[in-house]
Amino acid sequence: MHKMLPSLFVLLILPLATQADDYASRSEALEFAREFAGESDFDEGELLSLLGRAEYRQSVIDAISRPAERQLVWAEYQDIFLTEERTSSGVRFMAEHREALDEAYRVYGVPPEIVTAIIGVETMYGRISGSYRVLDALATLTFDYPPRADFFRGQLKEFIRLVEREGGEITGYLGSYAGAMGLGQFIPSSYLNYAVDFDGDGFRDIWNNPADAIGSVANYLREHGWRRDAGIALRIAADDLPREVFSETLEPNRSLAELEAMGMEEAPESLDRNEQVTPLRFVGKQGDEFWLGLENFYVITHYNHSKLYAMAVYQLSEDLRRQ
Repeated sequence: MHKMLPSLFVLLILPLATQADDYASRSEALEFAREFAGESDFDEGELLSLLGRAEYRQSVIDAISRPAERQLVWAEYQDIFLTEERTSSGVRFMAEHREALDEAYRVYGVPPEIVTAIIGVETMYGRISGSYRVLDALATLTFDYPPRADFFRGQLKEFIRLVEREGGEITGYLGSYAGAMGLGQFIPSSYLNYAVDFDGDGFRDIWNNPADAIGSVANYLREHGWRRDAGIALRIAADDLPREVFSETLEPNRSLAELEAMGMEEAPESLDRNEQVTPLRFVGKQGDEFWLGLENFYVITHYNHSKLYAMAVYQLSEDLRRQ
């Protein structure tokens, strides 16, 4: 994405599209513009002009409506995200951007390998970051996907705020079919709240500037509670623990002292016995694996609400750290 004009409103003077399915002519879009104008400084007519530039994308509806695939188990998830290619590419990414990664660790306390692993899992270090126009994706999902229309309505508003604040061509912002953007796949609200101009050039460019993407990912984790130099996860032997303690909740819900009283082997002395942890069970390649997710593991799940995702990030980061 290239930074061009400094204001959204310069771009809104173009004529409305004339096709029959023009979003600006639809009653839902009229309601959206009226509502958004009423709660912001945007003009209703300018908002309708913007919506007139959005194009319906059937491929967006197809992608988000695709039937959910069978739930992968950890053994299968590893084959996707813990590959030699992803690790070797991550090693190169870290070497190329060592200065920014080290600075992000200094400022935000998030280790270089964790930031790199998230970018690696999200977009293969920027190779697969999405080719949909964000305006098209969010308009399509707001006005033509009722199951999550409220969520995407909010994101469309945030995207308009983003473009007004950052400048650039409104149709030049690219992302995933769900409107996630850049190396770290930030949705518009995350961009506005957590993206940073890490190199100080005046633009929070998470699309083409790895330094900004690195700083933004680190800031996101810090703002969600990342603990500097604290652990992330701990593998345990759990033969004597009741299986019901391994629930599907992601939030820490048991203390180390409680689990040890139930028969779990003693955790390292460096850990506070009152610390809340998340007991986790994974179906691995050699059978069940039992882990404790510490607070930083839970922080990673704020990025994607999946224990498999968080474990992939953690183990990829460990592979990168050992290189």
